[in-house]
Amino acid sequence: MKKTIQTTSTHKKLKLFQDAEAASLFVAHQIAELIRDKEKQGKTAVLGLATGNTPKGVYQELIRLYKNEGLSFKNVISFNLDEYYPILPDDQQSYTYFMRQYLFKHVDIKEQQINIPNTDFSEKGIAQYCQDYEDKIQSLGGMDFQLLGIGRNGHIGFNEPGSDFESKTRLVNLDSLTREDAKAAFGSLDKVPEKAISVGVQTISKAKKILLLALGERKSEIMQQAINGEITTEVPASFLQSLSQAEFVLDASAARAL
Repeated sequence: MKKTIQTTSTHKKLKLFQDAEAASLFVAHQIAELIRDKEKQGKTAVLGLATGNTPKGVYQELIRLYKNEGLSFKNVISFNLDEYYPILPDDQQSYTYFMRQYLFKHVDIKEQQINIPNTDFSEKGIAQYCQDYEDKIQSLGGMDFQLLGIGRNGHIGFNEPGSDFESKTRLVNLDSLTREDAKAAFGSLDKVPEKAISVGVQTISKAKKILLLALGERKSEIMQQAINGEITTEVPASFLQSLSQAEFVLDASAARAL
């Protein structure tokens, strides 16, 4: 059932950049600053990370900062937002594979501090697994920083249209548009999983800082709805309007419909 909420929030923080590279650099340096600040305090930085084409530039810059400017990931504990179900970790379409290829194998993060939903098991144990994943995030005080992308249907993580704002980590059914957008990567629609494990909207909302990065004109229409439309479960990203710690980071193309 569709839900909407009223808000008088003035915290629709919008950061616009000329191109994808500039937007990605901004996000990467926000993450790097947090990691360094936590390191100075002798604390861990708990990062919520995203996959897909959007964050690739962010991860590329973080790798550069590690290699050239001394940024260490030894104090980082990471949690990925989601993973297809079922899929093997070494499958080239898995988010475990993606994270290793585009970030983890290039930096000094400790293996035991990487958390990505594991979906290589029967559905019988998923409810407990999701609860354990949720509990681990909360035991660390929640995310210090959550990086988000956005689907063309407004999803954040795999919180598809209709996802409750109180949702936590769980098994979800993927929206038809989400699966259609993944078809090219998998080769054909019948190979795209129908389900996934996703961190919930409520879990995301508890992060101390949230940046949603949107790049390219194909995201412009949904960003208009997410930023200026009503706050509704039909556009899960719209919930970020109500959060003072959330910011929308767009390149000029993604902002075209605003």
